[in-house]
Amino acid sequence: MNTYTVKAFGTQAPEADLKQMHIDRREATAKDVEIDILYCGVCHSDLHTARNEWHGTVYPNVPGHEIVGRVTKVGSGVSKFKVGDLAAVGCMVDSCRECEYCRKGWEQYCEKGNIQTYNGADKHLNRQTFGGYSERIVVDEDFVLRVPGNLDLAATAPLLCAGITTWSPLKHWKAGPGQKVGIVGIGGLGHMGVKLAKAMGAHVVVITTSPSKVEDAKRLGADEVILSKDKAQMKASAGTLHFVLDCVSAQHDVNAYLKLLKTDGTLALVGAPAHPLPIAAFSLIPGRKSFAGSTIGGIAETQEMLDFCGEHNITSDIELIKIQDINKAYERLLKGDVKYRFVIDMASLKV
Repeated sequence: MNTYTVKAFGTQAPEADLKQMHIDRREATAKDVEIDILYCGVCHSDLHTARNEWHGTVYPNVPGHEIVGRVTKVGSGVSKFKVGDLAAVGCMVDSCRECEYCRKGWEQYCEKGNIQTYNGADKHLNRQTFGGYSERIVVDEDFVLRVPGNLDLAATAPLLCAGITTWSPLKHWKAGPGQKVGIVGIGGLGHMGVKLAKAMGAHVVVITTSPSKVEDAKRLGADEVILSKDKAQMKASAGTLHFVLDCVSAQHDVNAYLKLLKTDGTLALVGAPAHPLPIAAFSLIPGRKSFAGSTIGGIAETQEMLDFCGEHNITSDIELIKIQDINKAYERLLKGDVKYRFVIDMASLKV
């Protein structure tokens, strides 16, 4: 297969900084869309993978799966996009397309494993996939998404991961009018959960450890805010929520949040703590409560989310950075020093 070389930012080892390098992209095949990357969000998964914290990273590693750009080339068989269109790529670039879940449009749960945008198995070039910290990307049109033209492009990028990661469970557990929905943690994921749940018509209750985030939670759309360290507030709110979306990746006591659920309520975890979380049997049994997990959505669901965000003018709260500042951004990310998502202006790579 013919390839060409583009600039990228990546790392050669877990302990090494990210730096400029060159990678190969395939020439567009009949079903491919080539995208000039304008913006790429910075997800905590990027950091975990670059530093091999989840193990299995193949080096060199080029992260980035919150990609927004403009189409520069399409294959002869492409029907969904044309040159000049805005386009986006999220966490997946392919799947088996044949299993039960792919046929349902749940490519995220592909039985054979979907192909991740970076550190996945590139079936075209027989090596790992490279992500959006690069000038361009080439992706099968079936895994490319349309971007609403009314949205700020830089602030749209995090929707491709943070947006769909919160949208999918909110939709699955039917957040909407008449539902009281709790959002635990106001960070990259949580702030999107608040915005989306509110726009879906739910009564949104933010649960946070930080008094400093109370006003910001209300700005984002929260109807109520509970300080989880205030025992009186937590006790007063016990048994009041239909659904809780837990966006916390640090170790925390899930049982405290399960107490907030009504009978038949569900707590869904989208944060990814490094160690197992103890669940007390009697946090679940008396109220027939459920503790669940959720990942990203499929391609159709992700497009639905983007269209919804276009209709309701929803984007992420971001801090725009240059690619040359990515290592500093990672260190700040570890400290929670961002409101609420870093996005790379990829024009900085092209100078």
